[in-house]
Amino acid sequence: MGVFMAELEKDQRKLSIISFSLVSGWLLSVPFEGQVLYNLMENTDRVGIHHNTIAILAHFIGLITSWYFIKKQVTAKMAMITSTVVCILGSLIFFLPLSILWYISITAISFFAGIFVASWGFYFKAYSKKEQRFKTAADVLIYSNVLMIFINGIAVNVSAFWGLTIAIMALAVGLFLTFRLEAYSEDRLFHKAHLEKTPQRIPNSTRPLATLCLFILVITITSGLMYQVVIPAFAHHQLLTSYYWAVPYIIILFLLKHFKNQINQAYILYIALTMIGLSYISFMVLDKSVLSYLIINTLMMSALGVFDLFWWSILGEFFDYSENPAKVLGIGLSMNVLGISIGGFIGSNLVYIEKGYFTASLIALIIIFAIMTLLPILHMQLTKLLKGHEFLFQFVNMEDNQQEIAMTDFKIKKQLTDREIEIVDFLLKGYTYKGIAENLYISENTMKYHVKNIYQKLNINSKMELIKIFSEEEEKPV
Repeated sequence: MGVFMAELEKDQRKLSIISFSLVSGWLLSVPFEGQVLYNLMENTDRVGIHHNTIAILAHFIGLITSWYFIKKQVTAKMAMITSTVVCILGSLIFFLPLSILWYISITAISFFAGIFVASWGFYFKAYSKKEQRFKTAADVLIYSNVLMIFINGIAVNVSAFWGLTIAIMALAVGLFLTFRLEAYSEDRLFHKAHLEKTPQRIPNSTRPLATLCLFILVITITSGLMYQVVIPAFAHHQLLTSYYWAVPYIIILFLLKHFKNQINQAYILYIALTMIGLSYISFMVLDKSVLSYLIINTLMMSALGVFDLFWWSILGEFFDYSENPAKVLGIGLSMNVLGISIGGFIGSNLVYIEKGYFTASLIALIIIFAIMTLLPILHMQLTKLLKGHEFLFQFVNMEDNQQEIAMTDFKIKKQLTDREIEIVDFLLKGYTYKGIAENLYISENTMKYHVKNIYQKLNINSKMELIKIFSEEEEKPV
């Protein structure tokens, strides 16, 4: 054991991933929509939605405020240790009979869990090099959800108290490992040297980060609807839902992590949006059988896995543009929590009205169409700031002469006119129809006419297919 710990302490990246995943697994299975607390509440004959609202709001406050007083790695370590101790002590309260102490505990542990998550941003930045952050994000999401499935399964199918016991044990191990994390990191892994060398060439990160936060907020409303509308609709399949729920999520994360070079991730966000849309359409038209659940849940959770990895890894890229990673991670993930809270509030009120399922699905589809409009804008802003990220289409990261060569080749191969290739150029860079029309001094109707001709020549129907066909052309050997 001593040899193992000595080796683990040498790899601070792995140590930080394991310690975070243990605490995060507890978070997902107890206060944050966790089945442990839901089942404990059911045992007391109390409605669980109230405790869940308190937990989510407290967690949001912890995430979004922590950076005000956590500005150094040594402070982050102290905050993580303190938060874990509070979460252990607070979790023990749930072995007592229901009282006001439960609600005080829920508020405290959720708030301090938010501080823990944001503080971990210092270790995410310090010990995961730029090229490792995508893998680190995938690792913590996978490990946290594997632990969550195990604890939730025990809580639902065996005993909520056994689930709580295992969750507290995970916290205790996480606390032990957090003590082994370094309070200070090497300066070479924790600086902004490239920004200092060329500050005039680095765009301001505020607008892209704000757009990303808006994207996270809006898309996670669909997650909140899922928690309060979709999942309860299939609660009668208890054994299946308790174990299968997050399996598609984990599988897609595993595939993206290990086969990222074989998967063109530049347009997978559009595919994920389509999958969420299909899942809610299926929820409207299918029954509540096992097969229906498998279809709906597989589509939805796979898509949510894509989006979670997208913004976790993108937030990791923003660390290079901020002195305080707790601020970046805390604010970014607080939008995730806020979106779930809004969706949960809407969903919890819809289940009591006639055709509530239909209305919830309709709201989700409206959100998806809104995101379809926002995604190109987000993509354009991110690609100006972040170079070479797995989820970003690489055309906009080429030098101007490389872009010109690529577009000339594409024009010849696809027999496009000069005007059409200009429009393709803008589309690939993430411009909206209105933005392209303004740049080319043409009307939006003329613009739409040209796009229709382009799509007919290329035998495609959407911008996603345009990105795909261009990517395939670029990947062909010369």
